[in-house]
Formats: sequence, C-alpha cells, structure tokens
Amino acid sequence: MPLTPEERALFLAEPHVAALAVDAGAGRAPLTVPIWYQYAPGEDVWIMTGLHSRKYELIKAAGRFSLMVDRLEPTVRYVSVEGPVVAAEPATVEQLRELSARYLPADKVDGYVDFSWKNHGEQVVVRMRPERWVSSDLGQV
Repeated sequence: MPLTPEERALFLAEPHVAALAVDAGAGRAPLTVPIWYQYAPGEDVWIMTGLHSRKYELIKAAGRFSLMVDRLEPTVRYVSVEGPVVAAEPATVEQLRELSARYLPADKVDGYVDFSWKNHGEQVVVRMRPERWVSSDLGQV
C-alpha cells in the first residue's frame, strides 16, 4: 500500500542508509552505492561526497539522482525519491558533523569527523529537490 505524502516524508527523514542511483552513461547500468544523507520534511535532500569522486562526476553530468531507503521491521517499507540537483557547494566541517551525528553514536562523532576531515579529501554537499516519489508499506509479509 502506498504511503501518504506525510508518511513517506517522515520515513525519509529517519536515519536510513540510502542507496543512491545515478545515470552512469551509455552502455552502463546506473551507478548504485550506499550513502548517508540528510533530509527534513519539505526541504531538499542533501548528501556529501568527494569533490573528485566518480559519483559526483556522474551526478554533475546527469543533473539528478535518486535515493531509496527501506526497512524490514516491523513491516517491509520503502521510499524512493528522485529529483534534480539544485545546488552543490564545498562541504563544511559543521555539515560533516551534522551528518555523522545522524548515523553514529554520540561518543564516536568527534573521532570520525576529525579522521574524515583530515583524510577523505575535499568534499562537496549536493542538494536534490524531491520531485518524484515511490513508496509502499507491504504490511506483515
């Protein structure tokens, strides 16, 4: 059964690891990789990735991407969202901290942020405006 717009937005706002998919060009399947993301209902989705990564190069070329999040318990549920890139900007350490705090235990955030900021190279924040949604709750299966 499809989720209501409010249900799907609230589900996407939960800290799931998303599958990001972006067009990988002629003769290739879409690049699909796991990624952390940030979202609040009614706002744009944002991700952080390497400035020189293949993922970012493909996103720039395609001008859009999709994210899919799911769960198995207490019911099988998923939300997929697709839309255009509306901004890309150099990442800040504050954004890295916000994203890390969404996914990591509080006592691990500082160490991860310090390591990541020093070792992962230049990062970029890419903002996507949700345009198309697909969602379902399959109930108790």
